[in-house]
Amino acid sequence: MLRPPRRLPRPLRRAASTGPGPGRRLLLSTPIFYANGPPHIGHLYSALLADALHRHRGLRGAGPGRLSTGTDEHGLKIQQAAAAAGTSPPELCKRVSGLFRQALSQAAVSFTDFIRTSEPHHQRAVRHFWGALQDGGALYKGCYEGWYCTPEECFLPESQLAERRDAQGRPCKVSLETGHQVHWTKEENYMFRLSAFRDPLRDWLRDNPGAIAPDPFYQRVLRWLEEDLPDLSVSRERSRLQWGIPVPSDPTQTIYVWVDALVNYLSVVGYPETHGEWWPAAHHVVGKDILKFHAVYWPSLLMAAGLPPPERIFVHSHWTVRGQKMSKSLGNVIDPAACIGQYTLDGFRYFLLRQGVPERDCDYYDEKVVKLVNSELADALGGLLNRSTALSINPSNTYPCFSESCFPKVSDYREAKGLGRASAEDYELVASVASLPLQVASCFEGFQIYKALECIALCVRQTNGFFQRHKPWKLDRRDPAEQLWLDTIIHVTLECLRVYGTLLQPVIPHTADRLLSRLAVEPEERGLSNLTFLPRYDGKPCPFEGRELGPDTGVLFHRLEKPRQRQHQIETKKL
Repeated sequence: MLRPPRRLPRPLRRAASTGPGPGRRLLLSTPIFYANGPPHIGHLYSALLADALHRHRGLRGAGPGRLSTGTDEHGLKIQQAAAAAGTSPPELCKRVSGLFRQALSQAAVSFTDFIRTSEPHHQRAVRHFWGALQDGGALYKGCYEGWYCTPEECFLPESQLAERRDAQGRPCKVSLETGHQVHWTKEENYMFRLSAFRDPLRDWLRDNPGAIAPDPFYQRVLRWLEEDLPDLSVSRERSRLQWGIPVPSDPTQTIYVWVDALVNYLSVVGYPETHGEWWPAAHHVVGKDILKFHAVYWPSLLMAAGLPPPERIFVHSHWTVRGQKMSKSLGNVIDPAACIGQYTLDGFRYFLLRQGVPERDCDYYDEKVVKLVNSELADALGGLLNRSTALSINPSNTYPCFSESCFPKVSDYREAKGLGRASAEDYELVASVASLPLQVASCFEGFQIYKALECIALCVRQTNGFFQRHKPWKLDRRDPAEQLWLDTIIHVTLECLRVYGTLLQPVIPHTADRLLSRLAVEPEERGLSNLTFLPRYDGKPCPFEGRELGPDTGVLFHRLEKPRQRQHQIETKKL
């Protein structure tokens, strides 16, 4: 196998417009989803994580942002799936891509860009990127043989294989991680000199410890870089793979589907002409199964083309169904549209983002969705809004006044006894809610959205305890002192609800909108950058005090019915 003389990776060109600070641009991206089958909840989970990050950033007023998603439409898998379905690859991709666009729109994913790798502008970007690799001496042609996994579209080393038996009982080799069968393949391909990028990758990760989050995945990539890093086959013989982008100036070869797919993050921001306005201010949200492609191959390819790696890669784990991996053969693939129909849009968004823990696989079953959503959205949050705005408690239908004599500001709430009507637990509530926006922001920054929702749910429970503890329905409105305390209880409760509604906008946008509208919070008052809690406690004016509440649109979130039987939303559509 002949190789050109080794060249060191080129110096990286950083875009001047992506420096830190307010007003900077940022691209958030989901993976582009493989168009060989309809979407399932694993796809939706990736998209919702990215969507929540994008919405949260927008509410902070952090600067121009884009959220990209789309479909990966080339490769042997597509070619084979189309043949099995008796259709052409373009027709299959058009139909499946439409299903993904529809599913993401139905789930209120606020994407700004939907890219298809079969589009001409993307193919032009891929050809230019290939040229940059070639010009930099990163490619050479040689004979390559090894175990190829078609479902994963990659070669696998012996260390990642296991011996199994196929459906006919014959011995075969499969991928240790996925169980997919592999086949021995020998081809003359273009190779990418990945082995030359071990040190540049280590330097990048050492200098940017937050580049891959959460930390266990960062550590996993560091361990990979301690192992052998062989050169990467980046093309396939055209005789085997016709459905893909031909290698420029060599019509006998097709560009490797993963090189093609990864370039979508550049083509979506205008590569090769205008990408500098956005790149490298990019945060990729990816599943752990494609971590190596994004954290090893992609940064190396970028550096070889003279471009810096993305700023951050956020990694999440998978969803199982009652402890089993989702698969068509088991008939347990969960259809997002059916789940949204049964659990509502915001109910299902909340469940996935509240229960999904990036570091470990999460299990789905119907009863868990119903129990969580009823407990935290219908009962705790919805019940609190209903009770604190009921005409029997708040007949004026206003945001009542706060009494500093009833709830005086103290430096140490343990010494507050006798100064007013508030108890030590009440001061603890105020401290918890006051610190909540920063806690939530920190969780979002660390890709721990489930922890943000956990913190909010805890404060909602505390606020219900506050309301229940003081029993405002028992206070005598005819007594001026009691009326002051009643108004203060309601004021504090509504202030808590206003904070929760504002913070929940990235996760349950429609429910949060109804809650904030009920509290008469105007659209321009719903941002995170100027969110303050209970200003009257600090002696400052409250713009909501005395304001008439918004229309009562009924129950904030209706309780879900318990599943009658174990009826999963199974995707049965045939391709």
